[in-house]
Amino acid sequence: MPRLFGTDGIRGMANVDLKPTLAYALGRATAHRLAGPGRPIVVGQDTRRSGDMFAAAIVAGATSMGVDVHLVGVVPTPALSYITGAGNFAAGIMVSASHNPARDNGLKVLDEHGLKLDEDVEDELEQLIWTSDELPGAAADALGLAVQDHGLFELYVKHRLELAAATPTRLHLVIDCANGSGGGAAARILEATGARVEVLFNDPDGTNINADCGATAPGALAREVVARGADVGFALDGDADRLIAVDASGCVVDGDAVLGVLALDRLARNRLPNGALVVSILSNGGLQKVVEAAGGQIIQTPVGDKYIFEGMLVNGAGLGGEKSGHVIILEHTSSGDGIVTALEILGVMTRSGRSLADLAAQVPMLPQQQRAIPARHKDQWEGDPVIRKAIARAESRLGAAGRVLVRPSGTEPAIRVMVEGPDSDLVVELADELAALAGERLN
Repeated sequence: MPRLFGTDGIRGMANVDLKPTLAYALGRATAHRLAGPGRPIVVGQDTRRSGDMFAAAIVAGATSMGVDVHLVGVVPTPALSYITGAGNFAAGIMVSASHNPARDNGLKVLDEHGLKLDEDVEDELEQLIWTSDELPGAAADALGLAVQDHGLFELYVKHRLELAAATPTRLHLVIDCANGSGGGAAARILEATGARVEVLFNDPDGTNINADCGATAPGALAREVVARGADVGFALDGDADRLIAVDASGCVVDGDAVLGVLALDRLARNRLPNGALVVSILSNGGLQKVVEAAGGQIIQTPVGDKYIFEGMLVNGAGLGGEKSGHVIILEHTSSGDGIVTALEILGVMTRSGRSLADLAAQVPMLPQQQRAIPARHKDQWEGDPVIRKAIARAESRLGAAGRVLVRPSGTEPAIRVMVEGPDSDLVVELADELAALAGERLN
């Protein structure tokens, strides 16, 4: 039986392979393993239509175990993380599939500090999910209560407003809220810097989250930044834990470039603990060269922001993140937060007096191509000799300066292929070839 928990919680197509019965079982399992009398659970969600269904199922499960559940409504994932850690909560559960389309949803469990769970705790929860009906429930007079507690969101907003006030700027920016859960606070926080803020894609209807907008599709933002003469654009994803930037000319500045800009700024100010930047194995080789040339060090982890966070703790690092736009800045937050990342970029631009294009030009990237291929048998690629031989041939053609990385997605039924090297045309050719082969062999 495949593992329920991927790199970012439990994901699936809502009401198809991710059913409310699973959310109910998770509510019971979380209450049994992590909570107890007087230690409630807090639940948030993004703007997907299926969010109410899953939140209700979690409530039913946890309250059946005698545990209260506080519902904060639609909030960014980093907001739920902050609320969980700041309050007297035994755990938090976020109902969100992040950057995935609206048909999907997900269940992310956080510990009492608002952090993602260790894998051994996830394994325990998984076993409890499968046997949740056998767990002893509460008597009728000891059932938990569902508490509507939307005011808790203001705890998060207040903290981020304080960060914004410490980042004064007069820049003109455009924010793409991806029709997601960041729209309730992003503009208010960014305006607190003194910036002129224009907002796009902040009209969620339950089905348009991440639809041709947001961090996974920044093209519309890029066009609007140019059309409106803005200094910079920011694109959140559906739950606002990642951010992709756009410079004034409409060029996309991805997570690797943003990390490079922040790391170089902090190295220059002696504000990068241990000179360390923690990145995933997907991060561009160009980023490593630039950071090391500036006197810093790169530490690599597996893909997934929880591994980035663990790597930061182990190595005493204060900055880490991924190409996808997850950025963790430990002095401000223990999770990726696209709004905080935007504040950091505004700070660098304002202090330096330089455009984002100029700052990003300090971090030249090697040509890199990534492909996500739908795959019913995504975990079988390593055992396929045809795929292994094709990877070996690709690596030979790229030479020592290039690399190939193939891995199953931790959030979708897909195989992911990354090819990097100095020859752009060859990188595209090999990425397309490997993607086509994976599609044929794994479906």
